[in-house]
Amino acid sequence: MNLKIAVLPGDGIGPEVILQAKKALHAIGEVYNHEFVFEEALMGAVAIDKTGNPLPEQTLNLCLNTDAVLFGAIGDPKYDNNPNAKVRPEQGLLKLRKELGLFANIRPIKPYKALVEASPLKREIIEGADFTIFRELTGGAYFGAKTLNEEGTHASDLCEYSEEEITRIAHLAFKSAQNRRKKLTMVDKANVLETSRLWRKVVQKVGESYPDVLLDFLFVDNAAMQIILNPKQFDVILTENLFGDILSDEASVITGSIGLLASASLGEKNALFEPIHGSYPQAKGKNIANPIASILSAAMLLEHFGLFTEANVIYKAIEKAIEYKVVTVDLKPDSKFGTNEVGEFVSNFIFSKDDLLYFRNDNVYIGQSTIV
Repeated sequence: MNLKIAVLPGDGIGPEVILQAKKALHAIGEVYNHEFVFEEALMGAVAIDKTGNPLPEQTLNLCLNTDAVLFGAIGDPKYDNNPNAKVRPEQGLLKLRKELGLFANIRPIKPYKALVEASPLKREIIEGADFTIFRELTGGAYFGAKTLNEEGTHASDLCEYSEEEITRIAHLAFKSAQNRRKKLTMVDKANVLETSRLWRKVVQKVGESYPDVLLDFLFVDNAAMQIILNPKQFDVILTENLFGDILSDEASVITGSIGLLASASLGEKNALFEPIHGSYPQAKGKNIANPIASILSAAMLLEHFGLFTEANVIYKAIEKAIEYKVVTVDLKPDSKFGTNEVGEFVSNFIFSKDDLLYFRNDNVYIGQSTIV
């Protein structure tokens, strides 16, 4: 298979973790005879600094004319700490989602057995948890009309949804549930919000086409509590943009680190794959950022194109890295391994997983192959 992939490293640790994802895809291409052509482009704060635009037209055109987008992270403190900034890195990402029609964000949540103790939650609570969050990505308050009066004392953000916007992601979520444990939980605030009441009405209607899937509903405040109290009750969670953003980040504590969670953003024609963490500028250039989420986003890209065998090799490589404790300091505070070493371990596993039998933890040093 030949794929052209737009690579948007972005800001902060984005370029470092994206590099490790590219290493994994390069190894997959070599071993399984696929050709992945990467073309990098500017986006985020780095794009603002160089062009004045967080999503330059050249970048957008590239993304519209490639098979998939591999995205790192955006954000910079000089914008985060300036409420008066007129142009922000996040505006580029929101525009990209809208222009590519990426209406569905899919975030799998499943803790690794070897990292159960890394979570702040008790083992008996998270062990066995395995669910996926479907977050609507191009509607709601993030994209609604925004106002601020001249005095800067009154603001509003309009939350809007149409039946069509809800229907298209609901079908994806139900189909996913059919291939899992056949349960879908709709999360909303229907006791207060009119948009949530529309969500309930539409999702119930769509659910009639999936009689084998159990549909239930939770208010978002209760859902936030239940994710911490009993995450094993969930199979597929479906929700709107704002709620999905918050709940998926909350759910990251189940895995022990936000650096372990990847996501896919899908549209009718386009697809983007990214870790859910931010740009973490404090770690930039220090070789301490966790690249696993970025590498897993590459695996999700492979799955999107039907390359399930290849994706599973990446999943196994990550499991082995964690098992051998070839992880960054967010997962093991005294770890001697960094971003690059984790990436090397994964790519070497893909090239020659049988050699892993001879892996010795004490022989891994910076700049040296992780397979000895």
